[in-house]
Amino acid sequence: MIEDMRIRNFATTTQRSYIHYVVEFAKHFNRSPQDLDLEAVRQYQVHLTQERQLSPQSINTFVSAVQFLYLTTLEMPWEKKDFPRARLDQKLPVVLAPDEVQRFFDQVTGLKHRAVLLTCYGAGLRISEAVAVKVSDIDSKRMLLRVEHGKGGKDRYAMLSPCLLEVLRAYFRILRPVDPWLFPSWRPHLHLTAGAVQTACREAWQRSGLGKRVTPPHVAPQLRHSPTRARRGYPGDPSLTGPQPHRHHRPLYRGLACHHQRH
Repeated sequence: MIEDMRIRNFATTTQRSYIHYVVEFAKHFNRSPQDLDLEAVRQYQVHLTQERQLSPQSINTFVSAVQFLYLTTLEMPWEKKDFPRARLDQKLPVVLAPDEVQRFFDQVTGLKHRAVLLTCYGAGLRISEAVAVKVSDIDSKRMLLRVEHGKGGKDRYAMLSPCLLEVLRAYFRILRPVDPWLFPSWRPHLHLTAGAVQTACREAWQRSGLGKRVTPPHVAPQLRHSPTRARRGYPGDPSLTGPQPHRHHRPLYRGLACHHQRH
């Protein structure tokens, strides 16, 4: 199964998730998946729904995993319709108002985490995409930000606003990241992990006292869908940025004030 996923260039996170669900499926029955049938799949779905109370998204990930295992790896004579999926509720994303965005960012500690999240906010990137940005991905002439291996493994360009460019330049001057990664990890040759930024998000939300729940993995969509995230700049007011930072750090704190200053 692992080889089948690799030759199809599945994302690492997808491979890890599929393996996790297949292993748990086998442990539940204490048998190899090769010895189980569609009835076992159905029973385990009931178990995940009623006893584990997993979300429909998680249950559907399990379905995708066993469907791939049985139809592709084991080549069982079944069809996709034999693997029913949970119905997903169509919900509107929870978005933050400009003052809520400001309150959230006021509580983000660490210049690197702040810069990553401002990149999510200013360019509409997911956390996993932002942490993997390379220095060479910034095209200041065309005001574009290259995103490699985004959702679905696709490359694309995101708009780079003048405010975000100022933030990233200030960040670069302060921390001097080593190529290729704009947001390098403390571990050599690796970029910052999405998990580290998600932890920073969770802690910032807890300190902010916001009524709306801003937690991973929803923080990036909430920032990306915020109505005034306009790629021209960021909402906010300079008076809301808290204590005055060192002069070299100010662009990272001023990022949320650009929109207000322009309009």
